[in-house]
Amino acid sequence: MARTGDSTRTATVSALDALDFALDRGSPVPLYYQLAQQLEEAIEHGVLAPGNLLGNEIDLSVRLGLSRPTVRQAIQSLVDKGLLVRRRGVGTQVVHSQVKRPLELSSLYDDLESAGQGPTTRVLRNERIPASAEVAAALGIAEGAEVVVLERLRCTHGQPVAFLCNYLPAALIDLDTERLESTGLYRMMRTAGITLHSARQTVGARSATAEEAVRLDEKEGAALLTMQRTAYDDTGRPVEYGSHVYRASRYAFDFQLLVRP
Repeated sequence: MARTGDSTRTATVSALDALDFALDRGSPVPLYYQLAQQLEEAIEHGVLAPGNLLGNEIDLSVRLGLSRPTVRQAIQSLVDKGLLVRRRGVGTQVVHSQVKRPLELSSLYDDLESAGQGPTTRVLRNERIPASAEVAAALGIAEGAEVVVLERLRCTHGQPVAFLCNYLPAALIDLDTERLESTGLYRMMRTAGITLHSARQTVGARSATAEEAVRLDEKEGAALLTMQRTAYDDTGRPVEYGSHVYRASRYAFDFQLLVRP
């Protein structure tokens, strides 16, 4: 019987062999960058899955007709992005693909699910509290009015991606913790007959605090993306205020810019 490590290595070599690398040696784009981009696309599309091994640099350089430094530079660029990791005695291994989320009014859970990222949720807090001045202003209610606060840790492939903190008017919807761990908040709101229409959203960045670093499996001071959003229903009523942080090593906002005529 083949050992697990051997079967994993064999499956990975087959996955790499199935890749059709198209390297243009006449292009001004460096060969290492072309190789890195194609490996990254294979990871994002699931051709190379988390846990897969890439083999050694010598074999890959011989196969592609590239110098070993070129292959090493391509791999290092993906290691720096957090997509690959070098493990002593194991080799270069795929860790995960970076989540690229469209910048639109959508649920993180739905976006991850549609991208095949296998989202899971752990609810850390689900309770009623008096609204702070910030939350009250966002939801258009009186300061001290009762709101529901949700704190959730969203993961993909067993690894944390985001910490989500949301506030909703207390009378809006009954939020069951068990259901929140099996589906998305916006999906529950739609099921309850709430039609989300628009939102105001601010995206930023900062360094992780010690608490956030532990929660998100990052180093203290690591880069985090931040997002504050107030969502409105089809009557113009504020129905949700969220303050979220995302691991920059695993997450990116993706949006299209159009030239105004």
